[in-house]
Amino acid sequence: MAMKVLPNAYFNSSSLFSIQISKNGSVPHSQIQMSPHFSARNLHSSIRQNGWVLVKAVLDSATIDQLGLSESDFRNPALSSSYRNSKLPKPNQIVLEAQARVCTGPTQTKPLGEEQAFKVLDTILRSAKGELQDDEEEVSKAQLGAFFAAMTIRANAFPEATQWSEGERRAMNTYWPQIIRVLPDDVIFVADPEGSIMGVGSSIGPQYVGDSTTEMRLVGALREILAGGHLGYEEVQGVLREVLPLKLEDKFSGVSESLFSAFLIGQRMNRETDRELKAYCLAFDDEHGAPPVAEVRSLTHYGEPYDGNTRYFRSTLFVAAVRSCYDESCLLHGVDWMPPKGGVTEEQMLKFMGANTSVTPNQAKQLLEEQELGFAYVSQREAHPSLYSLVGLREHIKKRPPLATAEKVQQIVRARGREAVVAGFYHEGYEEPLLMLMRRRGVHSGLVGEEGALSMTTRMRSASASKGLPVNYCSGFRSHTGASAFEADGVSRESFNIEVNAKDYGFVPTDTPRTDRSVSRNIELGLAALRGEKGPAYDRIVLNAGLVDHFLGCDGAEDVSQALDRAREAIDSGKALKRLLNYIKISHEVN
Repeated sequence: MAMKVLPNAYFNSSSLFSIQISKNGSVPHSQIQMSPHFSARNLHSSIRQNGWVLVKAVLDSATIDQLGLSESDFRNPALSSSYRNSKLPKPNQIVLEAQARVCTGPTQTKPLGEEQAFKVLDTILRSAKGELQDDEEEVSKAQLGAFFAAMTIRANAFPEATQWSEGERRAMNTYWPQIIRVLPDDVIFVADPEGSIMGVGSSIGPQYVGDSTTEMRLVGALREILAGGHLGYEEVQGVLREVLPLKLEDKFSGVSESLFSAFLIGQRMNRETDRELKAYCLAFDDEHGAPPVAEVRSLTHYGEPYDGNTRYFRSTLFVAAVRSCYDESCLLHGVDWMPPKGGVTEEQMLKFMGANTSVTPNQAKQLLEEQELGFAYVSQREAHPSLYSLVGLREHIKKRPPLATAEKVQQIVRARGREAVVAGFYHEGYEEPLLMLMRRRGVHSGLVGEEGALSMTTRMRSASASKGLPVNYCSGFRSHTGASAFEADGVSRESFNIEVNAKDYGFVPTDTPRTDRSVSRNIELGLAALRGEKGPAYDRIVLNAGLVDHFLGCDGAEDVSQALDRAREAIDSGKALKRLLNYIKISHEVN
């Protein structure tokens, strides 16, 4: 099927979109109109009320009929939380709140007080005995595995300040003699693998070996993890490849949900080694065979946190549309919804606007090569279904597993030319591991930023801020030759770290626009900016496009001011908006 694209837009109408599509599917230049005076409020209202009009504007009626699309397919929820799969069972909130405190690192863990510890263990006991009230969710096997793994690792390996509190000890002494009678053996093993923690003599933990060959491998790995130890590269990959993909049944892939959730959260609590992270990162590279290679000069892989933004404007989709205008191709990847944040993602925005969000890696290659596009989005559901099968389990373990770091550094499509990776981290300590994974990928340049995503802001750091890294802190590496990270030596590859002050580049300090989980609000801000409406969202898109070009060593971006001007021109000319609208249409036409 030939790919049809939208002609250059010009703006002289009082409505958001006024597009008439001819019978042959072409769109005359004169039929795409957008008002430069269209207010943000009206734009937001139009997105919410006329989403189907937008879809029909960029997809001709024949294509809509051929694809079997209906208006209901595009009236998607406006809030990110409504994209959660309703078929997934919900976790018990009392236990989940406790997991948020204890299923984390050696210094971040917050021991439970006595009242909360008693409440949690009482809930676990009543759940195991089937005595919960109608309005209480069952404590899932994944929750049991994660919670008791956290308690075991804290007792065995954490510093004194984050080991069990006196209240936790009293609660466990009170409830464990009852709980041990009703919990399955796999959970008892996780809670007391050597029979030395609970003070109640039991041979279940020391003698437990699992119920299958795969489970035996996992139990052996867990004995090391629950003692605060680490695994080798082959051990981690062996477990992942045997267990995944998960199924929704109680027993999936021959492994208990409790054991696997303990495995995932335990490795994160012990702070993964480089070899463990590499194992997670590379485990499913060949799930669909070798990745396709796009005939593009330059390709940037964007590794935004998969769990999205809950408070502030997420700009990467619009930055990609801008950078593609001057042949800096961009590949975005992510999911429709992901815990723990469950925030706004690129997939939600694209789906809301009517784009095809089931693009395969091979189709993404075509979109990247399309002259009027140059960017693409691939869902983890299509690229790595084994990893996507973990979404439900990840909600029940509460905290981010090692995959939350590794999944951001993927090469779902390769490029014939230069490649770069851009990713973000939430917690100090993950900056260097992310850069290590990028070098392991062999890309020519890499860039990481704090605050979850490398999406720099024009706001100033608060004068009272004393913790964490500075606002707009980023670090990375770039090659000065055509050599990849594998080939570059210490002379040809430059490493750097920098705190970006937007004022230095002529930007007026402004607060980052809030979206508060609103998909439609995020789209409204992005489209208004691509339409040329000046303000915080426009500045943020320009800043991130221009500075990423500069930091990655892209052609034509050696001078920062020229890189920023190039980004502004892509917006002000209407080219970036045109490419985003083209994507909505063409994503449905690739073979």
